[in-house]
Amino acid sequence: MTVTSVLDRIDADLPNALDRLQAFLRIPSISTDPAYADACDAAADWLVAELRALGAEASKRPTPGRPMVVGHLDGDGPEVLFYGHYDVQPVDPLDLWNSPPFEPELQDTPNGRVIRGRGTADDKGQLMTFVEACRNWLEEHERLPAKITFFFEGEEESGSPSLIPFLKDNADELRKELALICDTGLFNDTTPAIITSLRGMLGQEVILRGASRDLHSGSYGGPAANPIKVLSHVLAGLHDDTGGVTLPGFYDGVQVLTDRQRADWDALGFEADSFLGEVGLSMPAGERDFSALEQIWARPTCEINGIRGGYAGDGFKTVLPAEAAAKISFRLVGTQDPIAIREAFQSYVRSMLPPDMEVEFINHGASQASVMEASHPVFEQARLALTEEWQHPATFTGAGGSIPVAGYFKSILGMDSLLAGWGKDDDGLHSPNEKYDVESFHKGTRSWARVLGKLAEG
Repeated sequence: MTVTSVLDRIDADLPNALDRLQAFLRIPSISTDPAYADACDAAADWLVAELRALGAEASKRPTPGRPMVVGHLDGDGPEVLFYGHYDVQPVDPLDLWNSPPFEPELQDTPNGRVIRGRGTADDKGQLMTFVEACRNWLEEHERLPAKITFFFEGEEESGSPSLIPFLKDNADELRKELALICDTGLFNDTTPAIITSLRGMLGQEVILRGASRDLHSGSYGGPAANPIKVLSHVLAGLHDDTGGVTLPGFYDGVQVLTDRQRADWDALGFEADSFLGEVGLSMPAGERDFSALEQIWARPTCEINGIRGGYAGDGFKTVLPAEAAAKISFRLVGTQDPIAIREAFQSYVRSMLPPDMEVEFINHGASQASVMEASHPVFEQARLALTEEWQHPATFTGAGGSIPVAGYFKSILGMDSLLAGWGKDDDGLHSPNEKYDVESFHKGTRSWARVLGKLAEG
């Protein structure tokens, strides 16, 4: 089986593929809002119908929340699972949209033709690149070069509350040699990326309480403990003068880059000044001895995401607040243990408290980093396939954010994930006027067809 004729078929069928994508995008499958539960059901039904049209054995699976979609297509070669999500973010604020979010449009822009609408890039357009690749492969060759299991989730944008129980209950059905995930992006507009590491995430909220009520600073300032003052001291002590995190044991499990990784990343030509300049900054911060790219992809962080306490309204109020709070997030790498880091953080905070100061901790999730075994032959096959399609060397990269499903596939199903996607930095994920380049959709479909072709070669 050759891929050339499949690619020709994809080119010829692009208008029909865009029509199918637009039909999918018209379904307002917002998972976070119960008012859209029926729409989520409709999106799942739409996908089941599409998979059955390919000849797959497909069904909608109930969960306590939004349904999952599972489908199986027989073929030759390895067994792989393809994951995507059909739910989308809310569209607020609606008045910032230039066109109705669930009436997708093809638009010409200075940077090329795009399809505009909620879910175009996250994740319906990306999901459909793989479905369309399979469709065209089957129409050309009647049989796929791999045994494919499709797994589509309906709660990714609302924290995936049903995902872990579903994976555990259906582990034997879903466990394959490898998972393919299309919910990421290109490194830049012309360079495809295969993500081999994802940072983990630990969220922690801390609330300090002092006096039984807010106090007048003229009457109590000095002798009364001030929770904001104590909290500021606690937060300032989380980092040293080099930008390193001071918690004991924090760097346990942090791995250094291999020479191959460092060479690959250096070859990308990432410019920190340009990266920061786009958001009005000029000087890199963070750990002093590590580049900005290494900090984002391969180093752990501790960031203060929000602080509240006292009076911050218009005018002035001379008050000593009874309470102050902060939210802190930790991005984790390698084999760092989020539970151990949470315990270290809470012990540190308690050690910094003066008498008459109470503390409450609120936990906001904890997940380890995901590191893929890129030595699996499919990773190199995919790198070659993407290089051929985009005419720029595909690279193995890290990711600064978290895609929890990849970690769950590893911890629950025992399989690695190959993450490749075709989104661009200006797609506006989660924002008004979200878009997906037609080029991304087209070349993304061709890219997956080429990956299937490499699987056919063995």
